[in-house]
Amino acid sequence: MATLSIGGRQVSGAGEFEVLNPATGQAAGSAPECSRAQLDEAVDAAARAFVAWKRDEPARRAALEQCSDLIKANAETLARLITLEQGKPLAKATREVMGAAAWFRYTASLTIPTEVARDDAQMRIEVRRRPIGVVGAITPWNYPVILAAWKIAPALRAGNTVVLKPSPFTPLATLKLGEILQSALPAGVLNVVCGGDELGKAITSHPGIRKISFTGSTCAGKHVAQSAAADLRRITLELGGNDAAIVLDDVDPASIAPKIFWAAFDNTGQICAAIKRVYAHERVFPDLVGELARIARSVRVGDGMFPETEMGPLSNAPQLERVVELVEDARRNGGEIVTGGARIESPGYFFAPTIVTGLGSHVRLVAEEQFGPALPCMSYSDVDEAIALANDSPFGLSGSIWSADTQRAVELAPQLECGTVWINQHMTIVPDAPISGLKSSGIGVENGPWGLLAMTEMQTVEIPR
Repeated sequence: MATLSIGGRQVSGAGEFEVLNPATGQAAGSAPECSRAQLDEAVDAAARAFVAWKRDEPARRAALEQCSDLIKANAETLARLITLEQGKPLAKATREVMGAAAWFRYTASLTIPTEVARDDAQMRIEVRRRPIGVVGAITPWNYPVILAAWKIAPALRAGNTVVLKPSPFTPLATLKLGEILQSALPAGVLNVVCGGDELGKAITSHPGIRKISFTGSTCAGKHVAQSAAADLRRITLELGGNDAAIVLDDVDPASIAPKIFWAAFDNTGQICAAIKRVYAHERVFPDLVGELARIARSVRVGDGMFPETEMGPLSNAPQLERVVELVEDARRNGGEIVTGGARIESPGYFFAPTIVTGLGSHVRLVAEEQFGPALPCMSYSDVDEAIALANDSPFGLSGSIWSADTQRAVELAPQLECGTVWINQHMTIVPDAPISGLKSSGIGVENGPWGLLAMTEMQTVEIPR
């Protein structure tokens, strides 16, 4: 049975709960339920470990490199757990695990600079960075291992200690990750606890935690911010998105359709930075929709454990029901279901890859984040119209522009109201590029040196001559 990692020990929870395999609807295993007393113990262990951990920068760098090696060595175990509890194809789960190893390796290589604001005959002013303390990290169910790495690696590299809580839909791989990494870290530096919403609320309001790093829905992120505000805890919130892909009139639809399709449907569409709306110029719109529909019909949907599977199930029953609801709402509002549009008869949470046209911007499938395998495609005649439609959203995570003329696309990029703009690609997320959301898509930044600095606080030191 899976265990909690608290103070360098593997411990049972106060209770346990069942974790379901979304491909079958049956149990994939059980997870320990962390009590409030055990959370207090984890935070106390992290606070004690922080005293020595923050002082030994060479040890932190070496530890992160060892963490990377341990993740690689246990890639098969972690990947199988991801597929069992989350549903994605095993090959993609393996890539997630190897990505987590790469994130640790990259973060170990970063340095935290001391900046000199002034250095003259009167005074030298240095701006230094210091660790914050205990970081409470809360991760979602769509990428349980790599998103944990996004939080653990920079927090530890900066000198903080961590109490991490995974989603109760996908706790098993993260609990195993915590167990695996204990041998590389001093006791209490990384603690992994497990439970539902009440445990999350306890973490965000815990007086011993000085920063919250949260990835999840915008609605949940607002609650995290409210809770953290009571004690002015620092926060990083990586929240929802409704990414638009703007396709200009000079593209070859057949050549870009596979890239757009998989940027929308990878992980069954359950990615905050996936393409969730397509605006294509009327000249290329029919051919692009035809190509997207052709690919959708050819995709092999099934259990992620089968090697032929290209797309797995939705990760949980509530998410499946949300996608069903949004597609039915689109149908009622005049949407044309070009392909898909219904559940796949199976014990698991499967939904056919779906392309929808004929929708206005007010329809929920366009206006909301669907987080599933249903893509609305709209045509436009003027690029200014397309940009206005893309920006007409409370979200601002990322977006993309597609053109045969790269420079033309680059010149349009500043007009998009989002944190990342990709040119002729989408969702090419790498460890050295920052991820930050505008508007309701988040607060703060993850990844790269910017994400590392977000795990620190500034301290100004003034030295008179």
